[in-house]
Amino acid sequence: MPCLYYSKHSNIQTIKTPKLKGHIAILFANIFFGINNPVMRSLTPDTLDPFVMTFFRVAGSAAIFWLISLFVKPEKIPLKDIGLLFLAAILCHTTNQYPFIIGLSRTSSIDASIVVTLLPVLSMIFAAIIIKEPITWKKAGGVFIGASGALLLVLNEQNNNGRGSMQGNLIVLVGVLSFSLYLTVFKKLISKYSVFSTMKWMFLFSAIQSEPFCHRALLATDFASFDSSVWLRITYAVVCATFVSYLLLVYAQKILRPTTLAMYNYVQPIMATLVAVIAGIDRLGMTELCSALLVFVGVYFVTQSKSRAQIEAEKEKKSLP
Repeated sequence: MPCLYYSKHSNIQTIKTPKLKGHIAILFANIFFGINNPVMRSLTPDTLDPFVMTFFRVAGSAAIFWLISLFVKPEKIPLKDIGLLFLAAILCHTTNQYPFIIGLSRTSSIDASIVVTLLPVLSMIFAAIIIKEPITWKKAGGVFIGASGALLLVLNEQNNNGRGSMQGNLIVLVGVLSFSLYLTVFKKLISKYSVFSTMKWMFLFSAIQSEPFCHRALLATDFASFDSSVWLRITYAVVCATFVSYLLLVYAQKILRPTTLAMYNYVQPIMATLVAVIAGIDRLGMTELCSALLVFVGVYFVTQSKSRAQIEAEKEKKSLP
């Protein structure tokens, strides 16, 4: 039996290693999401209806998860939790993706991006109300530093030819509220089962929920007219920006707090800008560099803030004689 000294250091190692893996996972998930933004813009709405693109993403990922699950040890999930996964699919995908698509069609991309920066703020509030995570000065400061970095980048955009609308912004906000609730409410459920067990059900339910919204658009789509470039971009959206990204997201969700997960959302506009720079559409300037610095400083402060468990442990330690 190991002595106390080694067991303490072993605990530190087991705590730090999964958290580091969680941060790496959510970082790469948002990198893939960020790259997907210009990919999606290049396809929708001129080549592909946004509803059809979203259906491709959920249905395609459902097929991949179910195919892989055939080679993974089966996990028994009670009927009650299957029902909860149905509700999780609504918040994570259906009432997240479709309000965003509808809202984006009624407002400007700049306004929509600004509304999306509210995700970490809302996640922090919901986590405080629902799972009693404390809102510390360090956490709140980190959230708003990160938000300022994202807003700096978004507001610097010069290519906003359309005007925003309050109606469109509110519809986008519904999607943001939905996803922030998902990150908070279903953390315990997602942590109970393997990534493949939860995702295969959630994406199947999402595909079923999405079909009524997409049925007419699917029938009207001329798939025979798509060239290899279109199919390649669709493949990226389905495989990298949905299947792989949600695989990484759910893995990170098991380890990290909801506010920390949401903070990495600020990486997306940075990645979209980098893609534009690489493609020669945009150029990298001080604004972009300052924005990235503010985002990562904000993420650092949030990750350094104390969780409820840490605060309770410190109180218990102080009360000991």
